[in-house]
Amino acid sequence: MKLTTFIGPEGTRQIGALVEDDQLVMLQAGAIALEGTPTPHFHSMLSFLRGGAAASYKAHVVIDFVTNQRPPGTLMSLELVTLLAPVPVPESIRDGMAFEQHIINAIRRAGFGRLAIVDETVERLFGRKASLAYRLNKAWYQRPVYYKSNRFSVVGHGANVAIPSYAGAMDYELEWGVFIGAPGSDIPESKAASHIAGYVVFNDFSARDIQMAEMAGRLGPAKGKDFDTGNAIGPWLVTPEEIPDPYDLAMTARVNGEEWSRGSTRDMHWTFEQMISYISRSETLYPGEFIGSGTCSGPEGSGCGLEMGRSLKAGDVVELEVERIGVLRNRLVARQPRRAPKGS
Repeated sequence: MKLTTFIGPEGTRQIGALVEDDQLVMLQAGAIALEGTPTPHFHSMLSFLRGGAAASYKAHVVIDFVTNQRPPGTLMSLELVTLLAPVPVPESIRDGMAFEQHIINAIRRAGFGRLAIVDETVERLFGRKASLAYRLNKAWYQRPVYYKSNRFSVVGHGANVAIPSYAGAMDYELEWGVFIGAPGSDIPESKAASHIAGYVVFNDFSARDIQMAEMAGRLGPAKGKDFDTGNAIGPWLVTPEEIPDPYDLAMTARVNGEEWSRGSTRDMHWTFEQMISYISRSETLYPGEFIGSGTCSGPEGSGCGLEMGRSLKAGDVVELEVERIGVLRNRLVARQPRRAPKGS
């Protein structure tokens, strides 16, 4: 299933499933048409995730009923809706750093300056383990590190992303992520896949100049990542049965139609299963929590502007695409100043 949260012409927030590429099954309306009563599983995407296997089964039954019987008021054209993030307010956001090449590139770009080419040459001649970037990064190979982001700053496909007033260098990050569907703690890696409710595309927009300044203080990122509209998630929550091999998906990023990044989920050094197992040590994970992959970089290219010496500006349209999941599109806009109250 490809699931989302959307707002229709009447202004009501509801959840639906994509069918026929351009139609949404309105799950609650379908349940009412089928059974004569609403179901608590379809009240919101969080309700759906908390419902587990029972909610998933009911959704499949409703989708089959609606697509075959087409009762009035149960299907809606994509052209008539505003897509939100599949889970508009996640229970939490943790963003990892699962791609080795991204952190190697970032260390060289942010810390080495003109000496970066020397370190690249050392790697090419003697192997990665001989490079300074590798030696400075040894802790990363020991555990799947992550940071926590603002769960209230999430937007969906098609939404504008407001450049924070303090930002001098805006960037995108080509990522994907998972939502937790089943609770658990101390989850073994071998069982972690059963806790994944589905996959999404994720764009972790970043104010790079502020992020670099903050992280020089040995903590962060903070305001380099935390600003309204800074986390774009969507367009669909794609359930695992739709993706036979999640670690063989092409990933691309385009800015104003020009391809800037290309990579693959196969380049992840740390899998989501390993991340889930690590995060859940002595800590319970709950349905609706989100885990991002970190920036996709690898043999095919770099996954963000930082690694290429490029940045974004107001008016730029960023499209991230992950095979089998979809395209997440957002436009950057200048942040509008707050208006003073009348009479002030």
